[in-house]
Amino acid sequence: MGCRRGEIRLANLDPSRGTEAGKVRPCIVLQSDLLNEADHPSTTVIPLTTRLVDAAAPLRIRVARRGSLNADSDAMIDQVRTIDNRRFTGEPFAAMSAGEMAEIEEYLKIILGMPIG
Repeated sequence: MGCRRGEIRLANLDPSRGTEAGKVRPCIVLQSDLLNEADHPSTTVIPLTTRLVDAAAPLRIRVARRGSLNADSDAMIDQVRTIDNRRFTGEPFAAMSAGEMAEIEEYLKIILGMPIG
């Protein structure tokens, strides 16, 4: 199947529990291409939502409409999860830029309490 870091793909996140993101929704592939190229059976992703929240950094980053992503969305950085690859539906339909991925990495460091810099 082969994912690439930064791709946006649809994934079925059901069933969800509590405050977890659920339903079929676009997700950014966060996982390293080292694992992606090794056909690892699961992939770490960041779910997207069209429920936009302004000034919500570092919990969210705005993702402008692109490719087949037909609405501006927020990447829910606090909802990072690893999913089985069978949860993906279809092929990638958009991608994040290197700069956007770098911003996500900085926000992840804050959320996870990792050194910044």
